[in-house]
Amino acid sequence: MKILIVDDEALVRRSLSRALKSKGYDVMEAVNGTEGLQSWKTWGPDLVFLDVLMPGMTGPEVLKEIGTDGNAKVILMSAFSGEHNMQTAQQMGANLFVPKPFEDIFVIVKMAEDLLA
Repeated sequence: MKILIVDDEALVRRSLSRALKSKGYDVMEAVNGTEGLQSWKTWGPDLVFLDVLMPGMTGPEVLKEIGTDGNAKVILMSAFSGEHNMQTAQQMGANLFVPKPFEDIFVIVKMAEDLLA
């Protein structure tokens, strides 16, 4: 399974990447929405962890650009959980919403595995 992590925070990318790789997943990282969109189009991931607020292109803008062409499952992430939640994430086209910071990274990995199952 191919998993793309799109987040401008290096710590978030590294943490998720390590946890997912330890489970045997093929992981690619992107540092912003523009790079994430390009990686999404060329690499064709099965799952995308997508941050909401990033410099340049935001997570919702990436989702809008991909539209219905994207076959990947999407987990939207945000530190601003008052503004974003499961309902708003699904309205934008995501499958799940995860607030940051993560309490337990392996709970997030389990959510991803359940979504891919």
